[in-house]
Amino acid sequence: MAPEKRKLQRRNFSYYMRVLNKDTGELIGQITDISTGGFKLESTKPIPVNLDMALCIDQMGEISSKSFIVFAARTRWCDRDPYDPTIYNVGFQLVNMTPADYDVFVKMFNAYGEQKQTHHKSNTDYIWG
Repeated sequence: MAPEKRKLQRRNFSYYMRVLNKDTGELIGQITDISTGGFKLESTKPIPVNLDMALCIDQMGEISSKSFIVFAARTRWCDRDPYDPTIYNVGFQLVNMTPADYDVFVKMFNAYGEQKQTHHKSNTDYIWG
């Protein structure tokens, strides 16, 4: 396994939130993992690596008076999902976002990002009956 290169804390994303192409409105995918510097999404199509995209995230109603945020992001990697061969996992790095939209993005991270659980249980942690 390759060593972890990320410097920012990542969290699983617990809320269904769509990412759209800002210019066409096409659904790119749904966020599954988030950090303050980017996110991972599930997509039905592969997306080329190092592609800069104008994106939009909608459904902000619960955490912001804005109905959407817009920003530029760059694909950093794209892999077929190991469990579902019809899905691609795509990592995005934020490239350009207004300070107001970034504040909403950080609220998303805090509100919907769940701490990743490490698996340190042994068989004595379970009830056997």
